[in-house]
Order: sequence, then C-alpha cells, then structure tokens
Amino acid sequence: MVLSEKEREQLEAWARRRKSAQALAMRSRIVLGAAEGLKNTEVAERLGITRGMVGKWRARFVAERLDGLVDEPRPGRPRTVSDAQVEEVVTTTLERTPKNATHWSTRSLAAELGLSQSAVLRIWRAFGLQPHRQEVWKLSRDPQFVAKVRDVVGLYLDPPERAVVLCVDEKSQIQALDRTAPILPMLPGTPERATHDYARHGTSSLYAALDLTSGKVIGSLHARHRAIEFKRFLQTIDAAVPAHLDVHLIIDNASTHKTPAIKKWLLAHPRFVVHFTPTSASWLNLVERWFGELTTKSLRRATHRSVRALNADIRAWIEGWNENPRPYVWTKTADQILESIARYCTRINESGH
Repeated sequence: MVLSEKEREQLEAWARRRKSAQALAMRSRIVLGAAEGLKNTEVAERLGITRGMVGKWRARFVAERLDGLVDEPRPGRPRTVSDAQVEEVVTTTLERTPKNATHWSTRSLAAELGLSQSAVLRIWRAFGLQPHRQEVWKLSRDPQFVAKVRDVVGLYLDPPERAVVLCVDEKSQIQALDRTAPILPMLPGTPERATHDYARHGTSSLYAALDLTSGKVIGSLHARHRAIEFKRFLQTIDAAVPAHLDVHLIIDNASTHKTPAIKKWLLAHPRFVVHFTPTSASWLNLVERWFGELTTKSLRRATHRSVRALNADIRAWIEGWNENPRPYVWTKTADQILESIARYCTRINESGH
C-alpha cells in the first residue's frame, strides 16, 4: 500500500493525537501498519485487534482513501452538528478552561462555541467527558515499592502450600451514630430520607483478617487501636489458625504494626511471616475491599444508640459473611501493575505541570 505525503501526514496526526476519537486513531494505525508492508495478521497482533477488523479498514481505505476511514452517514434526521464542531467541543473541553472557572459547564461551553446545551451534553456523553468530576490519586514514594508489590501480588497469585494467607488491617474510629429524627422509609418515587443531624454515642475499632483462599474473616473489636490491641488480635489469629499451618500476614506500615512488643511477639511465633504493603498503597490489601462492603452494606445507613449495639451489628454482619464467604480473586500480575503505573507517570511527566 502506497501513501501520498499528505495522506501520511493526516494519518499520523489522527493516530498521534490522544484527544481525538479513538476509533479514528485506531483505523489510522491500521493503514499506517499496512503501508509499512505488514500483513493483516501482523497489524492485528501489534494493535491487539482482530484480523477481520484490519482487513475491513484496509479495504475501505484502498477504495475511498481518507474519506473511507470516517464513519459513514447514518439514515434518519440530518445532523445539526458537524464533525468539526464535535472536535471543537472535545478539544476545548480537554485543552482549555473558561476565564472565570476551573472547568466547563454545558452552559458556559455552549455559550463559548455557539451551540445548544443539549448538543454539548450529547458530545460529552459520547466521548465520556465529565468536567465536573475530579478523581484523587497518590503515588507511593516507598523506595521498596517494586519489591513489595511483587511480594504481595506473588502471594495473591501463587499462595504457598500448607499455609494460610491473611490480609490484615484495622478500621478504626467507627462511630455509633443515631439520627436526631426518625428515618422516613422509601416510597414509590421517593427515596429513603434521613436527617443530616446525628448524635454520637462513642466509637469502636475493628481488626479484621481476610483469608485469601476461603474468604472467611477473623474479626475482633476493641475500644482503642494501639499496639497492645494489635498484639491481642495476633493472639486471636494464632488461636484460630490450625497449629500445623504457617501464617502469612499482609499488613500496612502503621506504626502500631512495628513496635518492639510486636516484633518480639513475632520472633516468638516463627510461623508468622509478615509482608508489608508499600506506603500509600492500601489498594494492594484485599481486606480494604471487604471493609468497603461492610461500610456500604451495614454501617453507612445504620443507626446505633450505643457502642454495644454497634459492636453487636458488626459481629452479626461478620457471622453472616462467614456463613457464605466470597473470596476476592486477584487477577493482575505485578508486571501489569508496574507497567500501568509507569504509563501513568509518563502521562504526568508529559502534562506540562
């Protein structure tokens, strides 16, 4: 396949531009690969797509050149927004900000570009753009980050024989809260409603150990969360796990997990092997996923007039979970995680900040 200089420039622009339609970028990469003399199978393997898709867009380009890569017009009402206007909406949303705000709204962008708010909204939805949202991220600065990720993920994907792997952490300062007015039940067309005001009746701290294989949870509730409470929880684990099994603990870097008393206890119990997650990497500990379910399904909308009532509900929820445990299955390898983080760091470095 032979390309003119103009065609190659346009295809490379479409393929390189991260903020253009990704379907068009993929079609451009297919044609560029074909122009290199690659076979359909080789192009498909390079781009991670099917050979049939490569053949389709290669043939379309041969027949119609650049126009063949653009989606064909669909039957029905004629379009009122052109491709150029769609691209302007997308690029303006991604590359510019309004003068008096940190992000665009449908109203401000429609006024800026002379379009209707509904047109802007449709384009945003089509391209998955949500200027009003912002997600927060944090990269670990642990100098042993790579080694710790490989260690923990290795346990998830290939747990040792004659051993139990436990994901351990504490959920501290769980508040016993009671609403100052009765909760109004859900009705057709009306969600459940609760007053914003509440009364505090104390706090409790939950230590939990999630069995990687069975999904069962060992839980222990305490009034505080110091090293002495963590030591008691280790003793609870020691009593619960059969003596002939080694115990691999996946825990974070909290100071209460590294005190001299804890180190001394671990030395006296050699079947316990500790695996620390990297700092600022709680996502690597599967028990955090379980804490999320506990919060969403039991704690967030519950009311408790005492710590005793709170603890009773938590114990009941753990018992119910253990009657039908659901182990979480880790799927990503350490290499996949590290490659993903490397790509993200590259994006950050190229962002101009």
